[in-house]
Amino acid sequence: MNLNPRHLALLEAVRSRGSVSVEQLAQMSGVTLQTVRRDVQRLADEGLLARFHGGVRVPSSTIENLGYQQREGLHATAKNQIAQSIAKAVPNDCSLILNIGTTTEAVARALLQHKGLRVITNNLNVAAILSANPNAEVIVVGGVVRGRDRGIVGEAAVDFIRQFKVDIAVIGISGIESDGTLRDYDYREVKVSQTIISHAREVWLAADASKFNRPAMVEVARLDSIDRLFTDLQPPEPFPALLEEAQVRWDVCAS
Repeated sequence: MNLNPRHLALLEAVRSRGSVSVEQLAQMSGVTLQTVRRDVQRLADEGLLARFHGGVRVPSSTIENLGYQQREGLHATAKNQIAQSIAKAVPNDCSLILNIGTTTEAVARALLQHKGLRVITNNLNVAAILSANPNAEVIVVGGVVRGRDRGIVGEAAVDFIRQFKVDIAVIGISGIESDGTLRDYDYREVKVSQTIISHAREVWLAADASKFNRPAMVEVARLDSIDRLFTDLQPPEPFPALLEEAQVRWDVCAS
C-alpha cells in the first residue's frame, strides 16, 4: 500500500493522540465519514492502525516491528523513489555499507548498473541482489542470521564491521522521533547499526515519510550522526528545524 498525504495525516493524528474517534478524524481531514472509514479500514488491514468501536488507536507497542513481508509491500513507490535518488548520488568506484531493511534492499536494486563498487552488508537480501552486478564486490558480514528478514546481527557482526572504514553508509531506520532520535526495535541490530555509523565517512539515511514520529524502543543515534536524509515527502514539523540544527542535508525524492 502506498500512502497518500491524507493517509499520512490520518496516521499522524492517531499517533499524536494515541487514539481518536472516526468522527474526529473526519472533522480534522475535512472529508466524509465514509471516506475516513475506508481509509481506516485500509490502514488497519495493513497493520498500521487498530480499530475499536467508534475509533482507532496506535496498533502496537514500541517493542516489535511489522513483519518483513508486510514491510516489503508498504510504501513501495516511495522506497523506489528514494532508492533511485540515492543511486544517482552514489559515485562509481566507491565503498559502501548497506544495513538491514526493505528500503536498503530497494537501494541495492537501484545500484545494479554501478561499476567499481565494494559493498559490505549485514543483509543477505542485499547481498543476493547485488551479487547480480558483475562490477560490484559484495562482502557479507559474519554473525547470527535473523530468520524473519535475513538480517545478520550480534557481536560477531559488530567485530567484523570494525575492520572497515567505508566512503558511504546507507542505512534504514524504523522510526525518527520528534526529539531527534533515530530508533529501532532489536538491540542486537542497533549495536550493528551504531558500528556502521561510526565506520563510515558519510552516513546517508533512507527513510520514507511514515518513519517520522514513529516510536521504537531502542535509540540508534541522533540526527546529528547523519550527513544526508533521503525521503519521499517534505518532513513534517518539527523535523525541518531539527535537521537544520543538526546540519543534515535532506533530499525530497520524487518520480
